Amino acid sequence: MKLRVLHVFGRLDRGGAETMIMNIYRKIDRSCIQFDFVIHTKERCEYNDEIESLGGEIHNIPAYKGLNHHEYVKSWNDLFSKNQYLIVHGHVRSTALIYLSIAKKYDIKIISHSHSTSSGKGINGIIKKIYQHPIRYVTKNLLACSNEAGIWLFGARTKFKVINNGIDIKQFEFNKDVREKIRSDLELNHKFVIGHVGRFDPSKNHFFMLEVFKEICDEVDNAILLLVGDGPLRTQIEQYARDIQVYNRVIFTGSTGRVSEYYQAMDVFLFPSRYEGLGMTVVEAQSAGLRCVISDGIPQEVVLTNLVDVVPLKHPPNIWAKIVSSYIDSINRPITYKEIKSKGYDVEDCTSYLKQYYLSLVQ
Repeated sequence: MKLRVLHVFGRLDRGGAETMIMNIYRKIDRSCIQFDFVIHTKERCEYNDEIESLGGEIHNIPAYKGLNHHEYVKSWNDLFSKNQYLIVHGHVRSTALIYLSIAKKYDIKIISHSHSTSSGKGINGIIKKIYQHPIRYVTKNLLACSNEAGIWLFGARTKFKVINNGIDIKQFEFNKDVREKIRSDLELNHKFVIGHVGRFDPSKNHFFMLEVFKEICDEVDNAILLLVGDGPLRTQIEQYARDIQVYNRVIFTGSTGRVSEYYQAMDVFLFPSRYEGLGMTVVEAQSAGLRCVISDGIPQEVVLTNLVDVVPLKHPPNIWAKIVSSYIDSINRPITYKEIKSKGYDVEDCTSYLKQYYLSLVQ
């Protein structure tokens, strides 16, 4: 009998947690284990088509808004009464206490997975923190993408397992031909390309990134900022780029399935996040042999090679700019496959680990 695992997400776009699970989904033996998904939206998301092509089902649950508590609970009860799931793997923290508790009543094995180190700011952040604290008491099956993410959500005294965000390392390995093609397509020949991959949201710190880039532009005539991704703050980020007069030197690619190709076009990877569960794209960038300049708001577990400079977020933009600009003549792109694989970030190894973990829960 095939084991069907239900993954719970808010959306299925190209975020770190979603990409991590999709990387595993592509590799896992689907004759043995099949992934299905719950999302809290009726909109079609970026991974919907691929999931359906791999045999997965996608269920829509209304987003939790407090006042619709009864509807939210009823939706989960309806889902579990009509479908036979042995495992629910929760990636949404804010309502995990609700849906994991309901799943437990149906004798379903439940997993909570931490992918972050912050609930955000303001009243919403406080409410989320209150709701997520009891998760550690609902299940002992606790996973995290880093030690820091695990301690943040589950507490230092609670046992949890770290499962690395595995990637297809070879897919990101430096390729000179791809680099030349992408740079030609984007008219980047003879340019110093500073790149970033990430969702346009507060955690990624795009406004600060633009301030760093402004400092670089004042010193480096051929500097270009390549921003790969999309998100709710994109319009504001584009306007800020205009306000500080760097817009004509910034490329916004939007969300894309060609991320590995864009890494090849970059010269330096800039990642000044305020916080991250891990910072999966930093692993990808190192796999591409890129120099990475990252913030100290990111778990240090992401530093897998000597290609990474960690800079305190408290440092002003001009300090960041000097460090980034110091790599303007760095043309060496080392092959890092063995180094990154040895640290446990190869998707094949991560897939094998998660498969055995699932099977151990139901045996």
